[in-house]
Amino acid sequence: MEIRYLKLVRAIVEEGSMANAIEKLHLTPSALSHQLREAELQLGTKIFHRVNKKLILTEAGEKLLAASHVILKELDKVQREIKEIISGETGVIRISTECYTSYHWLPALLKKFHTEFPSIEVRIVFEATHRPIQKLLQGQIDLAITSDPIVNDQIEYVELFRDEMVALVSEFHPWVLKEYVTAEDFKSENLIIHSEPLDTVTVYERVLKPANIQPKNITILPLTEASVEMVKADMGVLVMPRWALKPHLNSNHVKTVKVTTEGLHRQQFIALLKQEDRPEYFDYFITFLRQEIEM
Repeated sequence: MEIRYLKLVRAIVEEGSMANAIEKLHLTPSALSHQLREAELQLGTKIFHRVNKKLILTEAGEKLLAASHVILKELDKVQREIKEIISGETGVIRISTECYTSYHWLPALLKKFHTEFPSIEVRIVFEATHRPIQKLLQGQIDLAITSDPIVNDQIEYVELFRDEMVALVSEFHPWVLKEYVTAEDFKSENLIIHSEPLDTVTVYERVLKPANIQPKNITILPLTEASVEMVKADMGVLVMPRWALKPHLNSNHVKTVKVTTEGLHRQQFIALLKQEDRPEYFDYFITFLRQEIEM
């Protein structure tokens, strides 16, 4: 049963006659009669008894009218909610980065963003951390912060900022006397990384692997705070973006050292699915995100 037939039956009953229903539905008399016949054919029985030029609902018609009230009410509700989402009045932004604990910018961002868009919910999807682009394509997140753009016709990349990867070491580590470190310097170190595989670890892929260098040891530790504590205890070195380490750099117990003579830089992107009708609040969120991270 098509929606238009439900609207037709409801209009005839509410308006009291086919003539009044014609005006409400903006149909010609022949079009209305034709639709009513089609509805009865689909239903397999009469919807109205015609008594003294009046239309009286049959038992089947009564059930159809009751169903129309429920279905059309729910449809109207859904249409209103969709309009609100498109207009930016309400909605959700699901976001993930490539690191579990690189969210120190979130409170300030949310405060600014919710001033402009109080009805937009921002969710951090931690499960997408290791595969943000895959989760984006699967529709599980809306935005992914990534430094490893993958060419895909469905994805749009927006440049966010250019960051520098630096080595974090203990205040007692010999590297604090160096202006920069090279691949060779890692041969005697315990390199702390967030996750495997190694080809997702920037310092390994871009510095160590080309030089055919393996660290003395590799420790996998997903949490930045725990990794920093290991560095403070002089139990390893950590290479991360300076912006992600920002909350820890006020400590006198750790120091940063440049990686390679030129420095190890990456371009960060926001990845999102290509959509012509993307809500305006996505663009504002990206702008605010760039401002907070660069501060």
